Amino acid sequence: MSEKGEKILIYNPGGTSTKVAVYDGERELLNETIRHAPADPGNPVNPWDQVGERRAILLDWLAGNGESMEDIDLLVAMCGLMRPVDSGIYWLNEAMLGDFRSELYGIHPSNPGCEMMFLLGREFGKKVITVDPSNSEEMLPVAFYSGHPDIGRQCAYHVLNHHMVAHRVCAERLGRKFEEARLIIAHMGSGITVSAFADGRVLDVNNGIEGDGPFTTVRSGAVPVGQLVEICFSGRYTAEEVHKQLNGLGGLMGYLGTTDGKEIEARIQAGDSKAEEALAAMVFQTAKEIGARSVPLKGEVDAIAITGGLANWKRMTDGIADWVSFIAPVYVYPGENELEAMAAAALRALRGEEAVKTFVKE
Repeated sequence: MSEKGEKILIYNPGGTSTKVAVYDGERELLNETIRHAPADPGNPVNPWDQVGERRAILLDWLAGNGESMEDIDLLVAMCGLMRPVDSGIYWLNEAMLGDFRSELYGIHPSNPGCEMMFLLGREFGKKVITVDPSNSEEMLPVAFYSGHPDIGRQCAYHVLNHHMVAHRVCAERLGRKFEEARLIIAHMGSGITVSAFADGRVLDVNNGIEGDGPFTTVRSGAVPVGQLVEICFSGRYTAEEVHKQLNGLGGLMGYLGTTDGKEIEARIQAGDSKAEEALAAMVFQTAKEIGARSVPLKGEVDAIAITGGLANWKRMTDGIADWVSFIAPVYVYPGENELEAMAAAALRALRGEEAVKTFVKE
């Protein structure tokens, strides 16, 4: 345990990788992306079945870097998908885990990731927090309408990175406060979410987990509903398998059989027209989503920022900028910035600078 009691373990799981870090106060001690085996189209894996395996991987990673759970003062888990709540720092508790386990609000590896961190905290006597749940009620009222009363839209997105990049754009490019800017932020990773911000609040954003927005490396995005209904009742798939097709085996994985950007780029360079067209289609759909976010801002957009892991792929960022630069200047901020945001929140909690909330089901 650190002298000041500020050693923090951060855990951010994804489908094909997990980002982990250890901080001591503001100082980053460790930061690594642990890669997992890619999905097997013939044998889909349920992330809940990987809790034990990923727990062992995390503890081995700590030990291999000369750290242990006994040294940690606070655990921070990337928030799972839950009912709409206010943003902020929350104690990870059983009430939240109930929402994650139900998967009524979306399917994502962060759901079982929170379960794993909660159990580790209980096992080693450590407090566990989560930060800025991705589902809120912040959007414009009209943005929650989907077109059918039994199917509502959710305000669910990569809150941590959208907010951090928005603040950076304002400080570094616009010279104004976040609350004074009108921005479009596009986070591109295994999920793609595109937000419109004004007055420091999100006006509209797509739910990039399942069924809304552009397709991604592993997700199908907003597919034609009629054909999806036919697939659901074809008898070929269970409900769980349909979800897996949409979230895990869709997108570039479905079209090209891989999510490896380096492999796809190499195929394009080698003249693979199918790979080039599939990537161009993902770029096009992302650009269209950015264009859609200009509507709630009524065309008054100060800047567009492209961020996330895929923002390191120049073919993607250049392609998107080519489609949308007529709307506003485009800036690229590669990476997810989520670990840094979670570390900063953990320090605020440890230092008493921000109250930690307790989620209670009504």
